[in-house]
Amino acid sequence: MSNIIAIVGRPNVGKSTLFNRLTGGRSAIVEEVSGVTRDRIYGTSEWNGVDFSVIDTGGYVHGSDDIFEEEIRKQVEIAIEEASVILFVVDVTVGITDLDEAVMNLLRKTEKPYMLVANKVDNAARMNDSYEFYSLGVEKIYTISANNGSGTGELLDDLVSNFSAEEAPEDDADIPRVAVVGKPNVGKSSFINAITGEERNIVTPISGTTRDSIDTRYNMFGFDFKLIDTAGIRKKSKVHEDLEFYSVIRSVRSIEYSDVCIFMVDATEGIQKQDLNIFYVIEKNRKGVVVLINKWDLIDDKETMSAKEYEDKVREQLAPFKDVPILFTSTVTKQRLHKALEKAMEVYENRTQKIPTSELNNFCLSVIEKNPPPALKGKYIRIKFVTQLPTHAPAFAFFCNLPQYIPDSYKRFLENKLRAHYNFEGVPIRIFFRKK
Repeated sequence: MSNIIAIVGRPNVGKSTLFNRLTGGRSAIVEEVSGVTRDRIYGTSEWNGVDFSVIDTGGYVHGSDDIFEEEIRKQVEIAIEEASVILFVVDVTVGITDLDEAVMNLLRKTEKPYMLVANKVDNAARMNDSYEFYSLGVEKIYTISANNGSGTGELLDDLVSNFSAEEAPEDDADIPRVAVVGKPNVGKSSFINAITGEERNIVTPISGTTRDSIDTRYNMFGFDFKLIDTAGIRKKSKVHEDLEFYSVIRSVRSIEYSDVCIFMVDATEGIQKQDLNIFYVIEKNRKGVVVLINKWDLIDDKETMSAKEYEDKVREQLAPFKDVPILFTSTVTKQRLHKALEKAMEVYENRTQKIPTSELNNFCLSVIEKNPPPALKGKYIRIKFVTQLPTHAPAFAFFCNLPQYIPDSYKRFLENKLRAHYNFEGVPIRIFFRKK
């Protein structure tokens, strides 16, 4: 479905710096202290027209009794199992350590392609030092400096050559793909069973019952789309299950392959950190989203916490992307399940709508004329033309004389105006300013 790379290695070799280099951001915390990255960091990148996902893991520590290091070790093992390609990062300034050899032993047992990356090669002398790592039994060493980017071009060229572009079959090309996502045990499989009228998926109170993504062609009651259950807990031999990590990394593949995500939340627990991690993956991939607050039938005291109050709290947690439909459902009583499918199709239409350029300019330029961007240092910004870009998710380009002076607040202003005039509910949109 998608291309996922995992960056692994012992602590403090520069994995997070490489992650930031590949994704073009600073999502990962970088400190000269081992063990800073304890959670997985997810990002997206592109090279030579190939899109891929990047997972930054914590440092692999073998045989430690430290509770954090034990969790990091499990997460690294899971990342290796689920990734398409593994980048094994080592530190050329330190040389081979016992921990490097432990990681290498782990990689030798996998059939996944892996690449050994010698980091911190900032000069010719360190290039010579990198030859030591050939003793680990690899055929090629990629010498880079994640800090300044040298050597990453060749690494990326060979990296993307491992990826294959998987496309949907032609007969399914125009059919919306709806992924049912959420953390374990929020009712995803029950939702699938309820709307299909079949016991397709095993349902138990135990987190992780569903072990693989399951595609269902849904063609009933006027709907026609592919429905994907992404509970995605898949048991691996010799891997201790970390359900939270599984629920995110296995969902990544289906989220990236979908058009709209039905994002399910347990009403009895509310939105927690793990829920937000999955929501951010949906948003980063610019997929449509419908939020279902499931198990609403289990909320006894609805007088104390009304649906409106609950919804306001959820929107506050999902900020700044708050323009999403929120429904209160129950897979037991089948409350609003059909409405959820209707909303998913509405969001799909919102995401795929194309606005004629003339209509877009008539609306946007009139808004800009009434509320022009603020002047900076006596320089006035003049926006002359607007067009919708030919992308899968809605994106708009505003052409002006000084795009570098447009403040973020004005971008949000234009986005809000577009959302108010056109229906982009449940759809992340992007706005770019370009030199005219």
